[in-house]
Parts: sequence; structure tokens; C-alpha cells
Amino acid sequence: MKRPSAQMLLSAYCQGVFPMAHEDRGNEIFWYAPDPRAVIPLDDAFHVPKRLAQRVRRQEFEVRFSTAFEQVIRACSAPRSSEDSTWISSGIIDAYTELHTLGFAHSVEAWQEGELVGGLYGVAVGGLFAGESMFSARPNASKVCLVHLVQRLRERGFLVLDTQFMTEHLRRFGAHEIPREDYEALVARAIELDCTLL
Repeated sequence: MKRPSAQMLLSAYCQGVFPMAHEDRGNEIFWYAPDPRAVIPLDDAFHVPKRLAQRVRRQEFEVRFSTAFEQVIRACSAPRSSEDSTWISSGIIDAYTELHTLGFAHSVEAWQEGELVGGLYGVAVGGLFAGESMFSARPNASKVCLVHLVQRLRERGFLVLDTQFMTEHLRRFGAHEIPREDYEALVARAIELDCTLL
């Protein structure tokens, strides 16, 4: 399979599973449910480093929600400087763009002088937001987007911000790991909530 359907994606997220394409295997889709699972807290445990908080207050970027989804996912699909490949294949882009059209996939975007300079995207189902990927063409642009995302999720009553795997970058914001069983229980509660990002 090289392009999951929107229905398949939604079913997977509701079960704590997400897809990644593998370039070295012809962009075949593989499904993952890490144990432990990394999440960012939506309570007071979320930490914004002091310098980043200052940048957010200075409003260096105009932050928008879901105005350039396809641009964001395509920017996220570019291999990082330290990597030779990407897990965001053309099939993944098409599938998530369809999810966006259906109102389930969203982007958070940093704009500067009319140019998209950073962002992130993910999937919202009920009170679950599953973060997928980020990119920055300017320093701290994607981090500013993350701060605005958490603020919006809190305002709208979301329960879970899933980040899939732990990284040192995410750990600085208070991300922590929980057993998969606990994550699945959280997701079961979250998807029953009536939350909207926009």
C-alpha cells in the first residue's frame, strides 16, 4: 500500500496507530504504535523556554491555522540536512491533504512578510491532536507554531497532544513518555470529546 484512505487513517488514529512511508522500500506504508509513546502535556507541565516566550510575545511571526496546509506538508516532506530520505511520500501527502479537506488534518503556520517560513501539521479527532511533522525556514518558526498550537488546544478543551517519538527538542517543552496502554486509554477518552481546532 502506498496511499492510505482517509477512513483508514482516521481509524488508525483512533486506535493509537499512525503510518510512515519508507523510501528504501518503494514508499510502502508501514504502521506504528510505539511503546512508550511521547506526548506533550496540555496542563502547567508544558514548558516554554524563556527566550522563546520572548519571541512569541514580540510577535516576530504572523501565526495562522490551516491556511496553507499543502504548502506545510510539502515543506515538512523535504529531507532534513542530516537525513537522506523522508517518510512523507507523495501518497502520504495526498492522503493527509484529503484529511485536511474533510476537516481532520490541520496546519499551524508561521508567516513573515507574506512568506511561509515555518509550520507543523497534524490530525485532530475529538480531543486528540496527533502532531506529525514540523519545518523551519527561519530560526524558531516551528517552535513558535508549537506554542500557539498548545494554547489553542488548551482553549478548545483538547486532552492529548501526541508527538509519537521522544526527541530532545520536544523534551525541552515538557514532553514525556507514557506506556502504550495508557496512551490508548487516553485516546479512547479523547476521541469522545467534542473539540474543534478552528
